[in-house]
Amino acid sequence: MDEMLTVDEVAARLRISRWTVYRLIKERRLDSGKVGACRRITATSVAAYIAAVIEEAA
Repeated sequence: MDEMLTVDEVAARLRISRWTVYRLIKERRLDSGKVGACRRITATSVAAYIAAVIEEAA
């Protein structure tokens, strides 16, 4: 099972603001879901985003 991260955890891992995380979710660059009232992002989605950013930079 994939680890589910909070918006703040993703922001800390990527060293970006929580608002940037929400923007990435809105742009569908990060996959997310809701658990109750809380937004969660999969660790796999974060890894895929990082790989895409590195690929874009190359």
